[in-house]
Amino acid sequence: MNNMQDKITIKGAREHNLKNISLELPRNKLICFTGVSGSGKSSLAFDTIFAEGQRRYVESLSAYARQFLGQMEKPDVDEIEGLSPAISIDQKAHGNNPRSTVATITEIYDYLRVLFARVGTPHCVICGEAIQKLTNEEMVDVVLERAQRGTEGAGTKGAIKILAPVVRGRKGEYYQMLYDFYNSGFARVRIDGKEFRLDEQIKLARYKQHTIEIVVDTIAVVSFTTTPKDARQRLADALEIAVDRGDDVATIIYPDESEQLLSAKFSCPKDGFSFPEIEPRLFSFNSPYGACPECTGLGTAELFSEELCGKCSGARLRTDALYVWLPVRKSIVDITKMSIAEAAEYFKTLTLTEKQTQIATSILKEIQNRLQFMLDVGLHYLTLNRMAGTLSGGEAQRIRLASQVGSKLVGAMYVLDEPTIGLHQRDNDRLIETLEDLRDIGNTVIVVEHDEDTILASDYMVEIGPGAGVNGGHVIAAGEMSKVIDDKKSLTSAYLRGDKKIEVPTERRAPGKDVIKIKKASQNNLKNIDVEIPLRRFVCVTGVSGSGKSTLAYETMYKGISKKLYATKHTPGAHDALLGVEYLDKAILIDQGAIGRTSRSNPATYTGAWDPIRDLFAATAEARYRGYKKGRFSFNRPGGRCENCEGHGLISIEMHFLPTVYVTCDICKGRRFDRETLEITYKEKTIFQVLEMEVEEAATFFKDVPSVSDKLETLKRVGLGYVKLGQSAPTLSGGEAQRVKLSTELAKRQTGKTLYLLDEPTTGLHFEDVKKLLEVLHELVRKGNSVIVIEHNLDVIKTADWIIDLGPEGGDLGGSVVIAGTPEDVARHAKSYTGQYLKRVLKK
Repeated sequence: MNNMQDKITIKGAREHNLKNISLELPRNKLICFTGVSGSGKSSLAFDTIFAEGQRRYVESLSAYARQFLGQMEKPDVDEIEGLSPAISIDQKAHGNNPRSTVATITEIYDYLRVLFARVGTPHCVICGEAIQKLTNEEMVDVVLERAQRGTEGAGTKGAIKILAPVVRGRKGEYYQMLYDFYNSGFARVRIDGKEFRLDEQIKLARYKQHTIEIVVDTIAVVSFTTTPKDARQRLADALEIAVDRGDDVATIIYPDESEQLLSAKFSCPKDGFSFPEIEPRLFSFNSPYGACPECTGLGTAELFSEELCGKCSGARLRTDALYVWLPVRKSIVDITKMSIAEAAEYFKTLTLTEKQTQIATSILKEIQNRLQFMLDVGLHYLTLNRMAGTLSGGEAQRIRLASQVGSKLVGAMYVLDEPTIGLHQRDNDRLIETLEDLRDIGNTVIVVEHDEDTILASDYMVEIGPGAGVNGGHVIAAGEMSKVIDDKKSLTSAYLRGDKKIEVPTERRAPGKDVIKIKKASQNNLKNIDVEIPLRRFVCVTGVSGSGKSTLAYETMYKGISKKLYATKHTPGAHDALLGVEYLDKAILIDQGAIGRTSRSNPATYTGAWDPIRDLFAATAEARYRGYKKGRFSFNRPGGRCENCEGHGLISIEMHFLPTVYVTCDICKGRRFDRETLEITYKEKTIFQVLEMEVEEAATFFKDVPSVSDKLETLKRVGLGYVKLGQSAPTLSGGEAQRVKLSTELAKRQTGKTLYLLDEPTTGLHFEDVKKLLEVLHELVRKGNSVIVIEHNLDVIKTADWIIDLGPEGGDLGGSVVIAGTPEDVARHAKSYTGQYLKRVLKK
């Protein structure tokens, strides 16, 4: 293999804060990019390497795709050689589309639909008996038996009508079709339940859905007694014509006006219940053919409502689809209600007939492969019907990773952003094996990661640093893992060797008498548990993925406290009692949701630093001379902003088949304000130049303005010195958004009776940043507040005063308190997975 093919060569990378770096990376290896938060890891991995790989791939597409390439900017890099087509697996959850579920994202649902259509056994909705296809002879018997039942006690009055359904629920005028039937010798037709003669003028509304049934024959019931042989033959002939014209289905109207649909495909000879065509779309809640007509396949009374549909009770499908079963009496909805672990076990033990096995082998293989990949990345506890919008970033990323492994691509380059997020140490090994499998089949795998196990398992490590933002962007160390671990310049290696470490506290704060007591918590998988959470302490809620941590801490405790303190409309998770709220005056959730819904929200506006900054500009001599008020320096309203881009600095261009492209506004050149506003300067900086400053630089710039510098100093303390003041909310990661919220809370005056709940605050943090974050959290506790974190990071867990460890497993096998106590208590507990890993860390 020549040099070009066995390595990726990057020359002169300058994207964001990268300092013109050049680097060689081995191909077909597992490569780990690490370094402190904001050092430039993602700028190198995603904004340079992945962006260029993607750009070159799109360049190889058709001319139609390439006509947009003027707007697909080349990253700021001189040259990259040896690139493969690039696939990015980041942590963006799959939006809030209520129709998107774990089963649909992984394509398991598509395979299930085919499986049920091909080997599922339909059962009668009325009697529950299995249904076979009806031959013409069987249909005659069904009609005669039903007619006899319907005329008992009424003699032999009336007649049986046989109709051919030629149109079912479709829009159109059908003038020509009706004329053709008339010319073929048919005399009558039933349209939308009303009968007409075919020789009369029939006008149909073009945009209304119609059901049209041609009357094939009307046979008097008495004729089955007087001339039974002839009548039976006439019925058989009429059914044959009806089934032929009606796409294998015939409608029968009996003397008592009752109706029956008979199918040459599937119909119950006992009750006459007839199935429509059993095909994959019957099991699709996105198709009118399969969706519950009441809720159009949403499963709820209305969009984004939590109230279940009155007809399907959340099943999303029409009743017929729920009566097609696999052994043992499992409908497609029964299977999607299973967790991934349960579904994997079900398909492993599924017994089919020889013929069914022949048909289903390839489908089952695809389903089982995808389930196995999700088991391998620690997602055993998720149910297949779990909505995509409720997945965490880490879960969404691992589901996409499972889909990619399932595609068995070779020769590609995968770029992943912290795949271990949300994963307990126990499940790390399986995730690492998955990444190694991707590498071993012939792909280059680049992970941006801080997890010790993943870094140590990589073939090659690159550390970017030494600091964040303007102080980062250099290659500090790069090489094979076995060699780079001894590199004295590498901060990461210093932690891996144990030269630097996060210290275990010399003493724990013992629990006091002030506690929050939760009695009989039973939401989701919680097993009716009683929990005591000591207040004014640093408490960690731990356990494997899916053990019930968020259900206990967020759904039950936080929502329950909020309801009592603020009378919010939150419905807390099921529990009998919540005691001890009187010891608190505030409960604050610091989660990883965005700090604002639009690109107008940024760290400066969210923390409240932007208002006093605008005051400073409005107070300058030039602004006062021109009569400019504070509003002039807002990009949110007309007056001083650039009206071409409405203060965004960018203009979005919808690309239809490609992601939306953002181009710099050609009027303000991305500076967000009009020319006159930008003529006003404070300490020789325009308002736009202030927005472009990193927190670190701005804290020094505004050091004499306490109303601004206090807020910026707290941003620095939580490790966000590298973020720009005007960085738009959507570009901040979940971990960054969470730390912006934390810093905003820190800057407020402390009452000492506040409860803070944080979900995995170490997301995106290097060992060094975790150290800083822990100082901040422990300071909150020292001031008399209560800090509760849901966390997998052992460096955080080992510093806790108290641990509540849930489990022992995820899903149905979780939801119990394995142990509550100090880290030392947990480490001694034989059945705690957290304890097993904690023991090693405490020994160090």
